[in-house]
Amino acid sequence: MQKSVLNRNNTDKNPSWGLRKQGISSPKTTKRLSSHPDKTRVKVLLCNILTLVALKSLGTKSDGLKVKFCNFIVLRGPQHRKNVEDKKMYPKESEFNELKGWTPPVFHQAKECYVSFTAFCPETGKMRKKKFMLDRIKSKRLQKLKGKQMCQRLTEKLLDGWNPWIEAENPSEYTSWEEVCYRYENFIDKMAKEKGLRPETIASYTSYMKVLKEWIADKNVHYSYQFNRRIVGKFLDYVFVDRNVSLQTRNNYLSWLKTFSKFLLARSFVSKDPTEGVVSLVHKHLNKNRDSLSETDLLRMKDFLLEHNKYFLLATYILYYTFLRPHEMSCIKIEDINIRKQTIRVWGENAKNHNDAVVTVPKKILKLMIELHVFDHPGNHYLFSRDFRPGEEYRSEKCFRDYWARVVRKQLGFSARYKFYSLKDTGITNMLRKNVDTVSVRDQARHSSIEITNIYVSKSDMKANKSLLDYDDDF
Repeated sequence: MQKSVLNRNNTDKNPSWGLRKQGISSPKTTKRLSSHPDKTRVKVLLCNILTLVALKSLGTKSDGLKVKFCNFIVLRGPQHRKNVEDKKMYPKESEFNELKGWTPPVFHQAKECYVSFTAFCPETGKMRKKKFMLDRIKSKRLQKLKGKQMCQRLTEKLLDGWNPWIEAENPSEYTSWEEVCYRYENFIDKMAKEKGLRPETIASYTSYMKVLKEWIADKNVHYSYQFNRRIVGKFLDYVFVDRNVSLQTRNNYLSWLKTFSKFLLARSFVSKDPTEGVVSLVHKHLNKNRDSLSETDLLRMKDFLLEHNKYFLLATYILYYTFLRPHEMSCIKIEDINIRKQTIRVWGENAKNHNDAVVTVPKKILKLMIELHVFDHPGNHYLFSRDFRPGEEYRSEKCFRDYWARVVRKQLGFSARYKFYSLKDTGITNMLRKNVDTVSVRDQARHSSIEITNIYVSKSDMKANKSLLDYDDDF
């Protein structure tokens, strides 16, 4: 026991002595072996390992040998040996991570499911762990797939210089773009559940967001503040030119971007409206991409529907005579129709201008409703449900357009410029041609001004004012 203590004390003063007593090569021996040809390099590695183990058991400091061991690399080929000789020092993995400022993202799937990595935090001056939770995904398989995808995306972002711990006066502006998209999509889902937006609007917003996310993926946008006017302009150019959409569709994207920007502003994700100064390329008074139906084609359509689908004929009558928009038509319930007053009530939540209104229903429409036994159904049933018959199930405005394009236009050989909405244009135009006063037409169409109603009067139909034909003055 005493001898053992003596040996340990001697080792502290002379480490080589203690190693030789145990039959292990000393650091000097190791150093000499390191200069031997390549066939002995593995022996050198083993000697280093044994030396480290011995020094640890003896309580002797071994930092120098650890460095040598960490810098020792067994490589194949003369070029690799040359590289080893040229580079005498190799940083340890921890030192390398500190230099690049982050560690690779790793997927974890145990009690909690998440992706984590560490990144240098300027505030603390140390590496700090960041987690992205995936517990909201219930499927283990989907968790793994999402985790793999997230690891790849995060690695790409980190390589581009992204850092999750950046200090800022407004931390909300440094919210990750991925988090912003996630929160917006959750907001839209909630609005859909609470019926805060029309189903068609929800579908449009979801589609626009998907296109934006796909386009922006390679634009080096990591934080919410980077979503600025320049990005908005480039995105609209991409939609209009690269995707080859119409002017109106491009304008629809801009309208959505304005709504999206309000969402960002309300939550301090941006400090300035990114769409400020970005204007629409579509003007209200440009010619529409649809034509009014001729009198001949209108009668052909009536005869066809009388024979094949009277319920869709009712839909065309309502659009032609009452000027209700297709979405407003899809929301009509039996109880909204007043037979005695000959009116249909339009609720503001379904109207384009969000105002309650009442439109006049001609007797011709009421007679067809009675013939189709519309009023035999409960008041809470929709006027147009499955197959355009009254029923409990709501059907969107898309069903009108689809049937028009798939059946009516195809069977009658109509031009592609004859759209379902063309019936409204045709109805307004013909009503004005039959000398119905413009104010009455305006009120039925619920136009905001006479000027809008006058758009439907073609230049060829404009006539002289009879009261002025014989006007004379002393001049």
